[in-house]
Amino acid sequence: MDFVTFLRATFALAMTLGLIGLAAVALRRFGPDALARFTTGQKIRRLNVVETLILDPARRLVLVSVDGEERLLLLGEGQIVQPLPKPTPRKPKVTD
Repeated sequence: MDFVTFLRATFALAMTLGLIGLAAVALRRFGPDALARFTTGQKIRRLNVVETLILDPARRLVLVSVDGEERLLLLGEGQIVQPLPKPTPRKPKVTD
């Protein structure tokens, strides 16, 4: 193996590693779902977590918005303990 072949192989290895490193930096910068954003286009999200409140190490309250309607969920030990009922609006008392 002469010096030119060795130099060409070294340069090819450096280019390959450089392209892999460049791809890793680009993926880290644009996020892991960058390809999904380009392929699916604009996707309308129907589910949104509005707020969470940790009650204790095993349970938490999660306020979730689904299609513009908010629901309160009580989560515990990896499962939904119970979906809390939708609150009814109170009517103000009218005093004369």
